[in-house]
Amino acid sequence: MTETILVAVAWPYANAEIHVGNITGSHLPGDIFARYNRLKGNRVLMITGTDSHGTPVTMSADKLGKPVEEVYKSFHEGFIELFQQIGITYDLYTTTHSDNHFKVSQAMFLALQKNGFLFRQFSKQWYSPKAEKFLPDRYVEGTCYICGYESARSDQCDKCGNVLEPEKLINPRATTGDGALELRDTEHSYLDLSKLEPEVKKFLQSRSDHMRDTVLGESLRKIESEGLKPRSITRDLDWGIPVPIDEPQWKTKVLYVWFEAVIGYLSAPIEWAQLSGAKEAWRDWWINPAAKQFHFIGKDNIFFHTSQWPAELMGAGSAFMEFFAGEQNAPLILPYDVPANQFMNLESQKISGSRNWAVWGRDALTRYDPDAIRYYLTANMPEAKDSDWDWAEFVARNNNELVATWGNLANRVLSFCYKHWEGVVPNVDVNTLRPADLELLATIEAGFNTVGAELDAVRLRSALSETMKLATVVNQYLDVNAPWSAVKTDKDGAAKTIYTALKAIDSLKVMFAPFIPFTSERLHGFFAYETPLFGEQYTEEVTDAIGSHKVLRYKPVEGLQWKPSDLKPGAKLNQPGPLFKKLEVDVIEVERGRLGN
Repeated sequence: MTETILVAVAWPYANAEIHVGNITGSHLPGDIFARYNRLKGNRVLMITGTDSHGTPVTMSADKLGKPVEEVYKSFHEGFIELFQQIGITYDLYTTTHSDNHFKVSQAMFLALQKNGFLFRQFSKQWYSPKAEKFLPDRYVEGTCYICGYESARSDQCDKCGNVLEPEKLINPRATTGDGALELRDTEHSYLDLSKLEPEVKKFLQSRSDHMRDTVLGESLRKIESEGLKPRSITRDLDWGIPVPIDEPQWKTKVLYVWFEAVIGYLSAPIEWAQLSGAKEAWRDWWINPAAKQFHFIGKDNIFFHTSQWPAELMGAGSAFMEFFAGEQNAPLILPYDVPANQFMNLESQKISGSRNWAVWGRDALTRYDPDAIRYYLTANMPEAKDSDWDWAEFVARNNNELVATWGNLANRVLSFCYKHWEGVVPNVDVNTLRPADLELLATIEAGFNTVGAELDAVRLRSALSETMKLATVVNQYLDVNAPWSAVKTDKDGAAKTIYTALKAIDSLKVMFAPFIPFTSERLHGFFAYETPLFGEQYTEEVTDAIGSHKVLRYKPVEGLQWKPSDLKPGAKLNQPGPLFKKLEVDVIEVERGRLGN
């Protein structure tokens, strides 16, 4: 039965380039899952966009001495370029800086306010008399009163990891050099998570049979031990979404980025529906109780996606539709799963942009094929614990697995067939296939269930490993039957071997496709199929009430393709060629030499 699936991926901040840790943390797993479900014929909507607001973005603009909007758009367009190059097939990649997102976020705020889940409260915040404004947390540094670290932010110490009370910070100073600071009272709006705690716990308990243990540890078990406390959802900033309160003192405040960014999982489908000419289609993923939502994120964002976001949705209830669409309707549905990944390190050290200790996505793609990067990031994906990008392992996996096990298998069988059977699949009588041939085909066919079950459970590393094991089984079959020598003395027997191997490779191509789509599509072309495995990515410029923004979109291919090969004897083939490039071992030290420079 066809399923309706929302693939919602973490929104990258518009303050730094995307590195391999970001890619394997959320974007790549989301893409693999979306591609698989599209091949199954499910109705998939994959969305996210650039997180354009918040102090990390304004601080980047300050450092560059450029307007915030210019800086955010520069990063935004770079992200889109990266996703096109590495094949992250967003149905819509947009931005939080859009009129649509503003309206959806403000409607969510008003719904929570109407339902009694917001309250106002004064708190102490550092104020710069020189700049005549309150300074956001990241703009104030000082000495941590817990561990003594001298460069702690006013809200959190990056050294000891503790959340700090701003008024206790020792020797506070403005990172902008805005002179002496003083504590003043400022009023903010708070989301009363304590009121919603019982419902959030019930939600997490209902998902506990399929959510990862690492996710439950940072959500359900943490709530059970610590409870949920109210959180401020507004900030004193001039870049962001205006707070929908019509009072003078609120004109200088915006919605907190972590309140409104997660609302993008709702606003992006609404924008997609508008751009697609089916204005109400977003409801299929958001009001339909049978729809399933998957949130692909990193471990540092688990709280917001498993606790605060469900609380926002439950608190808004059906009142959201009242403020957004002027109608009463069913409440919005809750996430089905949040398969959060852990972190990827680099050469046994934490990735650090400031130290240039990173493998940057766009830079790496100038030297390596996208499928080589996608393969390694999947095989090494930090699903249950932190993993490590190691350049020696990258080269070894590329050469020993992609090139030798899979690429060589596909190329030598296709090339051998193209040469000895004049560019067509051997015209064998399938009723005369031998027991060994039928056993191999049965093993490969069963792989669609085995690999599919791992993908359904979002165990992507295991799914890829199972697929590569099947490729090894085909290599073993060829070693035993040796068509290369049999063709000289028993061409009929060799024909059966080659036909069987071709059919197995044709099936494996589909199983590999979610992970390494570029080479799978190329291999699909060698088999002379007219309909591609996947659709096309394209960009579009959107103009609205607050300006314009570029979006990345995807035109899908309809139909079920997650199934065993139906390759016919006598079918035409196209001229084959190598799928992957062998890497020289000297690139290991070259790449290591780039780190930190």
